[in-house]
Amino acid sequence: MNHIPLKMLTGDRAKYLGILSGMVFASLLLSLFGSIFVGLVGRMTAPITDAGIADVWVMDPTVTAIDNTVGMREVELSRVRGVDGVRWAVPMLRGKVKARLANGDFQTCTLVGIDDATLTAGPPVVLEGRLADLRRADAVFVDRAEAAGKLSRPDRPLRLGDTLELNDRRAVIAGFVRITPSFDTVPTLFTTYQRAIAFAPPERKPLTFILVKAADGVDPVDLARRIERETGLGARTGPEFARSTVRYIFGATGIAQNFGLTLGLGFLIGLAVAGQTFFAFIQDNLRYFGVMKAMGATDRRIVGMVALQSATVALQGFGIGAGIAAWIGYLARNSALTIRTPYWLIGAVGAAILLIAVVSALLSVRRILRLPPSAVFNG
Repeated sequence: MNHIPLKMLTGDRAKYLGILSGMVFASLLLSLFGSIFVGLVGRMTAPITDAGIADVWVMDPTVTAIDNTVGMREVELSRVRGVDGVRWAVPMLRGKVKARLANGDFQTCTLVGIDDATLTAGPPVVLEGRLADLRRADAVFVDRAEAAGKLSRPDRPLRLGDTLELNDRRAVIAGFVRITPSFDTVPTLFTTYQRAIAFAPPERKPLTFILVKAADGVDPVDLARRIERETGLGARTGPEFARSTVRYIFGATGIAQNFGLTLGLGFLIGLAVAGQTFFAFIQDNLRYFGVMKAMGATDRRIVGMVALQSATVALQGFGIGAGIAAWIGYLARNSALTIRTPYWLIGAVGAAILLIAVVSALLSVRRILRLPPSAVFNG
């Protein structure tokens, strides 16, 4: 008997497409903007996740985000290494520097200096060159995408052996890497810690972060609290520091409010379009439901038929909308736009579309349930 409500649903093409377009629009908007929001959050925490080997990040107590840094005395490195439970600790310098390009223009870059001895917490993927090449004179590694973009020469991308000028000092391109794009979209340069101090503007306290690995059997959260107690510095595990960074950027930029408003409007518009059209569809087919009730169909059966119609159009709209969003994401894979669609986001969008369908069905089915079976004989 399920074929009857489905034939009723698709029989009126105009109303069927109207309901479907509301579902598609809501699914597309929620999927696309949700994926862009997840991508932006990933960019905010990219430097932390890319340096995934560290269990604990140690910093000045006032630091709240990865790019909102305050320098520390280099003696703090020895103090952290002396805390019980620390397997190893290495320095990191992270700051901004002006790069003078071949055409004379300047480009702001993020400069990351990693431990000279171990090269720990370096770029996650080295595409060309060896990590050990960072120990060569004046060597820096550059993200491949930026070598062909903001740092490129007027006539070609950067090549191995090309030079940049960092703070009036010569820097030689010794390798190309691939990193997760950052939130501020400026190019990232990697070099050794001591050379980064020479490249960066002079500061009395150049040490930005201390990356710590916990000893076997030591909980990173407990170790972070112990480092804070014994040194007076700030210490956070990678996930804690990532959450702190996201909270700081949300508070400073209002991104969460803007995306929340957009997603809320998408949900409400989808609900309004689908709900109104579905209600009109039920009104037009009220006489058929009256005939079914006169033939003995129970209220439960009628509710099941409306639910089937609503669920069918919701599933189709969700699939089409999510598919269009995935296609847009595929087309934008090489652009500056970062789109990430985790499984939980697909489930959340599906639940939102199902909620729209349930609300639309509830608003419509009440009229049918109030319809007496004798109404069909009364015209």
